[in-house]
Amino acid sequence: MFSSISDPMIVKLTDKNLDKIIADAISTLKNGGVIAYPTETFYALGAKYDIEPALKRLNKIKHRPVEKAMPLIIGSVEHLPLLTDSVNKTARELIDEFWPCPLTILFYARPGLSNFIVSENKVAVRIPGESFALKLAMSSNFPITATSANISDMPPADSASMVFDYFNDNIDLIIDGGKTKGGLPSTIIDAATEEVKILRKGAIDLNLS
Repeated sequence: MFSSISDPMIVKLTDKNLDKIIADAISTLKNGGVIAYPTETFYALGAKYDIEPALKRLNKIKHRPVEKAMPLIIGSVEHLPLLTDSVNKTARELIDEFWPCPLTILFYARPGLSNFIVSENKVAVRIPGESFALKLAMSSNFPITATSANISDMPPADSASMVFDYFNDNIDLIIDGGKTKGGLPSTIIDAATEEVKILRKGAIDLNLS
């Protein structure tokens, strides 16, 4: 049992309360909070992409190395200009073919973004596949971190109870969407230049030859 008066806000997701939970999640993010939410693979930890204290806090509770930037989700390609000034032809073709899905793409980061989401001048982004994460991203007008809900180097969480076991009351809102399907994490590719490179093989099988 993981609910008590001292626990974080843990809400059970249903068809009837979906809209309210999305509104509560967006409000929490805008106010600098950290949430946990189900994606198409595992649970993720979310903070608003441009609130530095929230990003710092998230990074701290994960014990994540600062140099390891956190990936982001967006709900529309229209939000890409918030993160990058450069989407080349190859990247655009991959976006058109695959998104939304568990395919994370690296772009050159636009100036001024937090070091918590930028590594080697690049930012990692995806439009998630069918999931609560996609609905959340589509309802917000800003990018949200989608780093896995686990302590660094520990197995990713596939349930709200596993998220709670990792973080206890360090999360402001845990959205309990039941057990996620797990499996492989998102595929990660670097498409900052026309020469696309696969950085991590995952749920999307790409043949770039």
